[in-house]
Amino acid sequence: MNSQKNLNDLNNTVHVFTSCTSCYIPKARVLAESVKKFHDSITFHLVLSDKLPHFFDLQDEYFDSVIFIESLDIDNFPQWAFKHSVVEMCTAVKPLAFRKIFSTYSECQKIIFLDPDTAIFSSLDGILDHLEDNSILLTPHQLEPEKTEEKIRDNELAILRHGIFNLGFIGVKASLEGHKFIDWWSDRCLNLCFIDPANGIYTDQRWIDLVPSYFEDFYVIRDPGCNVANWNLSNRILTGDVNTEIFVNESPLVFYHFSSSQSIMSDKHDVVNDVSGSLLQWYQKKSIDMDSLKYGNLESFYNFFDNGESISNQARILYRYSKKLQELFPNPYDTKTRKRSFFDWLQLNNSIQHDIGSLYLGDLEHVNHHEKISALSKNIDLLKGEINIITAEMAAMESSKFWKLRTAWFALKSIFKGE
Repeated sequence: MNSQKNLNDLNNTVHVFTSCTSCYIPKARVLAESVKKFHDSITFHLVLSDKLPHFFDLQDEYFDSVIFIESLDIDNFPQWAFKHSVVEMCTAVKPLAFRKIFSTYSECQKIIFLDPDTAIFSSLDGILDHLEDNSILLTPHQLEPEKTEEKIRDNELAILRHGIFNLGFIGVKASLEGHKFIDWWSDRCLNLCFIDPANGIYTDQRWIDLVPSYFEDFYVIRDPGCNVANWNLSNRILTGDVNTEIFVNESPLVFYHFSSSQSIMSDKHDVVNDVSGSLLQWYQKKSIDMDSLKYGNLESFYNFFDNGESISNQARILYRYSKKLQELFPNPYDTKTRKRSFFDWLQLNNSIQHDIGSLYLGDLEHVNHHEKISALSKNIDLLKGEINIITAEMAAMESSKFWKLRTAWFALKSIFKGE
């Protein structure tokens, strides 16, 4: 189910959307207001991976519609959602939202995605002009190489881990190449959109490094005024005034990304000057004006089992990589309609870990045996892979503590034997 204003007002050729949970609605409001300031005819969508709070009223918003995650094309949605953290979920739905908007609004020819913690400071006409001749628009994290070893380590190496292009922005045109790209990107994000740099994945972002190899009709925007953020301030000098106009390397500031989620350029490099500092203060005030204090502490609906207990990262990862757990518990959120739920299984597993210590059962596909041993000794709870879960026979004997400990011990022993 989606919520929208008058459909006749939404059939524009250009649409913009952002993706977030309810706690980020104030930031999304700042973005939507800034877009409407320069382009009041653009249709703006809020893609929400959450439930709306009862006090939200679309008629009072800068958003033209709310697209709920449940309306997107996701099979076995409860299983899929459970495998993802909030950040992973909100990024994984982006290509699906592109597809949804293109299919829903027949007049739509161009779509721009912007992260919710972004604001527009001048017209997007230059960006939209690029979509006349190109199907995919991208902005890199950096436009110039760093000049010191310290900055190379802090910034460029981090970019190599997180992705060359920053996916706080992406533009796509409704062309054959554009739809081909959306289909490919959707497929990857449906199955492999996690924060897992060690295995070559960083949400939806690392996949876009492959665009220059797989697609021809793309364009890299090299305007220093686009996607300015803490990770590129070392090479982008801000001048001007937030109350009039800001320039970046003498070009107008188009949009600023106020992200604090990636510590790519640390504070130690002192990249904040008076102009960028005043910009950050402006954004903080705008966010408060948009009710950040009211919304900021809202927890995502998908962070909890249906009994109100919070879901740990370890529980998500265990479920993500275990086909057996997915078969036994098709809706992992459900604690009320089954005699034995995934929540119950976790409580049992936690008791075994307490008795034996940092126990992680199974044959981990992506981690070698030495890494398994190291992980066990360091009590790392973010191990991934296929787990050899407690079998149905164990469930039948769950009243026997000895049997549970015996089964777990032999599984642990087999890991150290390399079996």
